[in-house]
Formats: sequence, structure tokens, C-alpha cells
Amino acid sequence: MKKLDVIGFGALNVDKLYNVNKITHEDEEAFITGFNQFCGGSAANTIIGLSRLEINTGFIGKVSNDMDGSLLVRNLQKEGVNTEGIIISENGRSGNVLGFVDKEGQRALYVDPGVNDLIQPPEINLNYLDGSKIIHMTSFVGESFKAQEYILNEIPDNIIVSIDPGRIYTERGMNFLENILNRTDIILINEEELKHLTDNKYKTCKERAKDLLEYGINIVVVKRGDKGSYITNGTESHLIKPFSVNCIDTTGAGDAFNAGFLYGFLKGENILKSGQIGNFVASCCIQESGAIKGLPKINKLIEKRFKIH
Repeated sequence: MKKLDVIGFGALNVDKLYNVNKITHEDEEAFITGFNQFCGGSAANTIIGLSRLEINTGFIGKVSNDMDGSLLVRNLQKEGVNTEGIIISENGRSGNVLGFVDKEGQRALYVDPGVNDLIQPPEINLNYLDGSKIIHMTSFVGESFKAQEYILNEIPDNIIVSIDPGRIYTERGMNFLENILNRTDIILINEEELKHLTDNKYKTCKERAKDLLEYGINIVVVKRGDKGSYITNGTESHLIKPFSVNCIDTTGAGDAFNAGFLYGFLKGENILKSGQIGNFVASCCIQESGAIKGLPKINKLIEKRFKIH
């Protein structure tokens, strides 16, 4: 097996997305106008985005030996992602996400984790990570975060750790995430998640990002939706404007940004250009329905736009 540049570690889900006239609140009703089904999972979306940008990728996760599990594994393989790190369970069910997307592209998600939350440290082959440059992690609903902590204690220091903690992890607070953050090099987080994770005494995005740097994190990336992104490494900081495009569906936009940013980082670009590439890949994603349909492939346009060699 050739050495893998980036390995994802997170939940694998079949996303079942319903188009609705509006996102409902308590005691409200709405109606369904369409349906689509996609293979998903935050880390998987990012890894597919990197694979399309011609980065050698692999994945650590767990699926059941069922129809959805086969679909998830085949989809990664079709996208050029190595799947030797995926655990196949003979019991249980593979993960699913039910999503509801309104006319403005905003969404509400409900997660059925299945065997995603049953990963045990002994099931993971640490040799799979040999020679990799980055391990990119995202959240689990249940106890599989312990397997992430286990890996972080075992991998060599030269492997870069990036994490997109998502709402699931950030709502559990700093004490829950402290062991992981102490080994994290790059954190990719949105503004609401940043507020959950940092002290309320901090009022601005910049103050909250600076607080995360105190945990030894090298790069803090704050994804700000239609306001672009804010990135700092403690030495330099940048507010990066988004690309103006027609938004169809925001599903996977943050994952797409992660792919673009990590691509730039791997190519040796600075945090400004890496953030610009992240914004660009996210802008491609939201012009199509679902998390991966709009992810771009590397081509002369991207290389010329960002002067990538």
C-alpha cells in the first residue's frame, strides 16, 4: 500500500436529505418537496474532497455488513480513497443521517449513529497510519471518541492532527475535549461552535480564537459561513472574504472548506492562501445539492487561480 498523505477518522453515514418548504420549530408543520440520498460523514466528505484534489487519502471508521455499509465503502473506493482502515461489523446497522433542507439551503440534521459509536481501540490497526502526514478527525455521537484519544496517544509527533469538532463535541465543553486539543495542530471550527467551546468573557471571534492557541494548537480556523473565514496562527491573522455564488444547499460546506484548507497546507501554502482555497472549494460545494457532488477536481483553473505548483 502506498503511503497516505491524509487519513480521516470519523463517522460514516448515509445522508437521506429531504427538501422542505421550511425548517420547522416546535409544534410547526412543513411539507416535503423532494428527496436525495448521498454517502456522507463529515470526515469522509473532507477526505473525498482531498482525493479529488489528487491527495493520497485513507479512512478509519466502522460500518455494518449491510446494504448501507457496502454503499459507504464502495463510494469511498470510487472516489479513490483507501478503505483498508475501515472496520466491518457483522452486527448492528451502519450510520444514517436524516436531513431537512429549506429553499434557502439551510438545514436541520438528525443522526442515527449505528456502529459508528462502537469503535474499540484494539480494532484499529496503528500501522495503517505509518508514513501519513495528517490525520483529520471529526465527532462521534457516543463513545468512539475514546478510540480517537487512543490514536492520538500512540501516533508519532510528526503526524499533524487536524480536527473539526462540530457541535456534538463543542457542546460537551472544554474539559471533554482537552485531551484531544492538547494534541491538535489545526482546529477547524465555526463561530457558534467556538462560542460553546470558549469562555464567555471573550466577546469577539479573534479573542476566542486566541484562547484556543493557548492549548498549543498551531492554527485556528474559524468558518463564518457567508462572512468567509478567520484564520490565525498567533503570528498572523486574516479575515478572508467568501466567493459570491448561487447557494443551492449548504450541506457539507464546512467539510469542503476543510478539504481546501488542508490541501493548501499540504502544498506548503501560508494560512492566507490555504484559507482562500478553502473558501473556493466550499463555494463549489454549495452550488450543488449534497455534500460531495459539487466538490471540484484539481485542474488548470485551480492551479492558475491560486498559483499552485
